Amino acid sequence: MVKVSQQQLKGHYISRGKIPLVFVDIMGLEPEALAGSQPEDIIKAVYGHVKDGYKFDKSKPLSHKDQQYTSDPSLSDQAFCLVYVLPANTVSMTDDKLFDKLKIIRQRISEKAIPQVIVMTKVDEACPLVNKDLKKIYYSKKIKEKMQICHDKLGVLMCNIFPVKNYHEEIDTNDKVDVLILKALDQIVRLADDRLFNSSGTLLN
Repeated sequence: MVKVSQQQLKGHYISRGKIPLVFVDIMGLEPEALAGSQPEDIIKAVYGHVKDGYKFDKSKPLSHKDQQYTSDPSLSDQAFCLVYVLPANTVSMTDDKLFDKLKIIRQRISEKAIPQVIVMTKVDEACPLVNKDLKKIYYSKKIKEKMQICHDKLGVLMCNIFPVKNYHEEIDTNDKVDVLILKALDQIVRLADDRLFNSSGTLLN
């Protein structure tokens, strides 16, 4: 799975029986042409062409001549779900240039039927009702509106948009917060597993 956020390609490995789970973190996008990661680099990372530890260059995408480029990636090099992380409190004010970059990525990734998910963060900052009671998240018109914006701008299915609350000042964990995060994670893993099964043609237990 690939999550778009940090400057260097970094895989986080989680033991999970016969099939390990790997989260790969990538530097996020910015509206300007020569800022943030390049859409082409994110696409190459999803397809498995970018080696772990590669530092993204804002001025140019990775070339097939680069030592950090994998020309013939194995299944274990590839991602089987792409996760976009977007903040609910500012998504309606996001520059259209940024969404244009995201659309390029989405269209290219969709060509290989790789599932794509939006994790919509900071829901408590986007809606006073949810800020008071997180259980109201699925009854909130504001949160529904933010999800609709994500859907309209990117084309990700509404059922694959997961609103969550961030941990930022809390010292202890909170069951209500955890349930939303785990629900999103569970669906991401299920989508990735299905895509992996379809790619390998082998039943993996």
